[in-house]
Amino acid sequence: MIYQNILETVGNTPIVELKKVIPASSPHKFWAKLEYFNPGLSVKDRIALALVEGAEKRGVLKPGGTVIEATSGNTGMGLALVCAVKGYKSIFVMPDKISEEKRAALRAYGAKVVITPTAVEPDDPRSYLSVSQKLAEITEGSFLTNQYHNPDNPNVHYQMTGPEIWQQTDGKIDVFVAGAGTGGTISGTGKFLKEKNPNIKIMCPDPVGSILHDLFYYKEVRNPPQPYKVEGVGEDMLPENVHMDVIDDFVQVSDKESFLMTREIVAKEGICVGPSSAMALVGAMKYAETLEKPSNILIMMADSGRAYLSKAFNDDWLKDNGFLPSPMKMTTVQDLLNVRKKPQPVISAKVGQSVLEVVNLLRDNGISQVPVFSDGKLVGVLDESDLIHPLATGKLKADEPIIHLIKGTIVWVDPNESLDTLSDRFQQGYIALLKDEKDQLHVITKIDLLEYISHNL
Repeated sequence: MIYQNILETVGNTPIVELKKVIPASSPHKFWAKLEYFNPGLSVKDRIALALVEGAEKRGVLKPGGTVIEATSGNTGMGLALVCAVKGYKSIFVMPDKISEEKRAALRAYGAKVVITPTAVEPDDPRSYLSVSQKLAEITEGSFLTNQYHNPDNPNVHYQMTGPEIWQQTDGKIDVFVAGAGTGGTISGTGKFLKEKNPNIKIMCPDPVGSILHDLFYYKEVRNPPQPYKVEGVGEDMLPENVHMDVIDDFVQVSDKESFLMTREIVAKEGICVGPSSAMALVGAMKYAETLEKPSNILIMMADSGRAYLSKAFNDDWLKDNGFLPSPMKMTTVQDLLNVRKKPQPVISAKVGQSVLEVVNLLRDNGISQVPVFSDGKLVGVLDESDLIHPLATGKLKADEPIIHLIKGTIVWVDPNESLDTLSDRFQQGYIALLKDEKDQLHVITKIDLLEYISHNL
């Protein structure tokens, strides 16, 4: 079949049964509807065409006009694609937590991208919703698609996505799982499926930090909204397109669960989806534990993981955000001591010794740093670098005492401290010291840490 344009390829995305990522003991079937098979790589392609064509029919968007939207990236991508085909200009306003891949992709379609802060209230003039509204007011010939409140959003899912799923599964679906950002997917699709079979359960996974879970269960916000890293789902306000009467249950999922599952799905199933899709799967697996009989659970996997290479698939980003354990944080100073060569008596200097004596001490023992004692008390440390320049320039004579060269930058550490903490502490001093349970003094240097990391991590 030859399509007349790329917009005709939207929809009819495949459903794949998940097996390797699901516990073998589970009696349920988990089906993933892979929306990244859409041309814009997400479920939002479905609403993009509906939003634009709805505006055209109402006469609010005319040839040469500008489409404006507040987006987490996926709706923007769908709209950018539609605008490219139909000849409209586009401006998209995005919170700063959105991945650089999404920003670059929108610009590739010729769109203008405006970035706003994430951690502000929805009615704050700096929020992406407020900024998009302001841009619509000052841009002549513009149309604000308003995906959070535009009824064309859930309607297209009612008319298109719901029937598509019903046909693909032959109606043999027990649970439908979809996250809620604007609410269009779960509200429109859920409504259709409920009309076909009132016994189908509609479950919404929600990021920890979103207020939707509280609003569903308590009809009020008991836990104030908090920033979270998963993009495109959850809210700090209630969009009109979130139809709570369609939804049967909410399940909260943490950022860490979502990002780790993102990695697990692609590694085990060969399916590369974004963190919101992984969040939906984690929520589905939690919800499945409450089901009394084997069920067919369909999960909307909203987009592609390729839009999150700098985040979900970046080890450094995951470690920085506490989602991927760092070996340095999991390993302690005691671990370093356990594998170090049998401890030798601590080599130390005394305040009254001369520079030459300390130089010989460092040379004979093959060390570069030494603790300095006075009457049995530790008073500081001395490093070879403190001696080289003064001796070379004649500012220091070999027979002079070391007392004026001693530095008080001593770092005392605990054996249970992580090596990550030890590394930070080395920024405060040259030598780390600790006393063990036998009151034996141990000296740990930067070289000790480097050797341990090189051979053990």
